[in-house]
Amino acid sequence: MSTILTGLAGARRAGRPYGIASICSAHPTVLRAALRRAAKNGGPVLIEATCNQVNQFGGYTGMTPADFIAFVESIAREEGVAREQILFGGDHLGPNPWRKEPAEIALKKAADMVDAYVAAGFTKIHLDASMGCAGEPVALDDGTVAERAAALCAVAEKAAARAGLAPPVYILGTEVPVPGGADHALSTVEPTSPAAARETIAVHRAAFAKAGLDAAFARVIAFVVQPGVEFGSDNVIAYDPPRAAALSALLSEEPALVFEAHSTDYQTEAALAALVHDGYPILKVGPGLTFAYREALYALDLVASDLVPGYGDRPLAKAMEALMTAAPGYWSGYYHGDETALRIQRHFSYSDRIRYYWTRPEAEAAVAALMTALEGVRIPETVLHQYLPQVEGTNAGDILVAAVDRVLAVYDGACRP
Repeated sequence: MSTILTGLAGARRAGRPYGIASICSAHPTVLRAALRRAAKNGGPVLIEATCNQVNQFGGYTGMTPADFIAFVESIAREEGVAREQILFGGDHLGPNPWRKEPAEIALKKAADMVDAYVAAGFTKIHLDASMGCAGEPVALDDGTVAERAAALCAVAEKAAARAGLAPPVYILGTEVPVPGGADHALSTVEPTSPAAARETIAVHRAAFAKAGLDAAFARVIAFVVQPGVEFGSDNVIAYDPPRAAALSALLSEEPALVFEAHSTDYQTEAALAALVHDGYPILKVGPGLTFAYREALYALDLVASDLVPGYGDRPLAKAMEALMTAAPGYWSGYYHGDETALRIQRHFSYSDRIRYYWTRPEAEAAVAALMTALEGVRIPETVLHQYLPQVEGTNAGDILVAAVDRVLAVYDGACRP
């Protein structure tokens, strides 16, 4: 199954491009939907964890890399998905979680994290050392970034050898904004200039050669660039192929590479298919999937309010509002405006900062109360149609999975050869 990644560049050169969605989420319903789709179509599924989500200290999910793989595998067994169908990737692995600390400390923690990811069985490793640490510029020069990425790569190579595992494939480079999403309103996003991308590739190639990592660089399958796609709190910057044409043309100089596109959430199937065709076949999606989950969950909150005596008036939404206002750390730097605007964004923003709260005990209790209230309740089609007309189902759990699957279906359609 790993050949689906190593074959991307060759397929594009042969005029038969295909793509793969990268599922960047640790949410169990999102993972179940992705794995259920893989069980149905028999193909591979690429599941990625980010440095903030999962690391040797637990990240915001509380899971180490080994924990995350075990968690996904447990859902896969329930859904009848073979382990060899699942590809695991590590996203933005570098000092980002510790960038407020001195570089020496942050980079040591980053190296330990890379070691833990590779030893756990992650085979697609995105090395991202682009962010400055304490006392450094916010954005570092290409030479420093490449040197740090090469040092992290050396750790990954040793971890794979020590564990008796096949060495990983690598993704290098980064996009703007930094992982976590845009923190301001967006009206346009400029694609990476071909000159900047060319320089990034050349500097990394030289840094890896200097570190004696030519064999590892031969396993670099993609660089992350910005093709001009992003989403803000309430708008989406759609992919415009002509604006990225010069960047796409750069791949003719690098026949062994493709580009990886981040923040492809909320793009249309036609836009995603164009990205695949133009050389950006690895399509990262995360918030768009948990947005669909939240949308369906809030719809069910309304359904239960109408159908179940004693459930109350939207208690789930009220519980989430109380939780987010009491602990604003995950959204306060990203949302702007008056109190009404902030309340709307907390719940309905495309940035979906609410995704960071679903693992909190208060949120888990509110979701459990909703699912208990709807247990055994057949939801009439007419009631579901009122609140979630785009999804079919009569069972609350299946409705949540189906809502996420609608998004996954768009990516499947765009990625087919």
